[in-house]
Amino acid sequence: MNDPAAPRGADDDIAPTDDHVIVDVADGVAVITLNRPTVRNAFSARMGMLLGAAYRRCDADDDIRAVVLTGTPPAFCAGADMTSGRDTFAPVEQRTFSASPVEPPAWEVRKPVIAAVNGHAIGIGFTLTLHCDLRYMAADAKYGVVQVRRGVMPDAMAHYTLPRLAGLTHAADVLLTGRTFDGREAERLGIANRCLPADEVLPAAMETALDIARNTAPLSVAFTKRLLWDALGLGPRDVEQRETAHHHTLMAHADAREGVMAFLERRPPQFTGSVRDEWPPDGGVSPG
Repeated sequence: MNDPAAPRGADDDIAPTDDHVIVDVADGVAVITLNRPTVRNAFSARMGMLLGAAYRRCDADDDIRAVVLTGTPPAFCAGADMTSGRDTFAPVEQRTFSASPVEPPAWEVRKPVIAAVNGHAIGIGFTLTLHCDLRYMAADAKYGVVQVRRGVMPDAMAHYTLPRLAGLTHAADVLLTGRTFDGREAERLGIANRCLPADEVLPAAMETALDIARNTAPLSVAFTKRLLWDALGLGPRDVEQRETAHHHTLMAHADAREGVMAFLERRPPQFTGSVRDEWPPDGGVSPG
């Protein structure tokens, strides 16, 4: 199925024929494609709204087990759309503006989100990849958080994500200089999980996504992802309490038995857990 990000609820103002963000779902994997190739997928407010709608759709649909975010070649996302020239970063209404224009961020989607960064990713085009759980990046593409060279500053919560991925020293180098670098350096900095030729990035991301969709238990992955991101602000005993509480939930579920039996019987697992219907009311936060 190939269609634009499906509107629902608060997204009713998003036209169903808008193709700046395309969602294709097959075999348990949703591929979200940033699709403005004539401007190298430059980011606009419209694209941000559509990407948020796509993430909400992926989070709510139990048939989607993993997500891949990519761009229509030859770029991933060239950054802010600067076709308005000197007014690109003009003042806007304070009540409506956010420096993080995609809601929710990818880390709040209860399925793994893999960034298949198949070409240049600059500014917000790069900082949005830092929301993802995994990043497969093209070796020869150009990356950078260049906003300090444009008279503004890094966005999309890059001051939160990048230090946690690359450490404060490397994050300061990237954010304060606004310099660009290639995929090989991104891998050395700890930002890229894998560095590949551009035409191999999407296939590699799809291979991982399909493996997740076919072989992992959805609630197990959802709890693991949520705690993985939350643990950055927790102490070790807090993590232990959350792990213990989640183990109690998961061990009482049929998927814990199915996972063992599938392994022993050497067959693909048939997991039945529903993130949509069985997620705890507190969002899996309370340890008790």
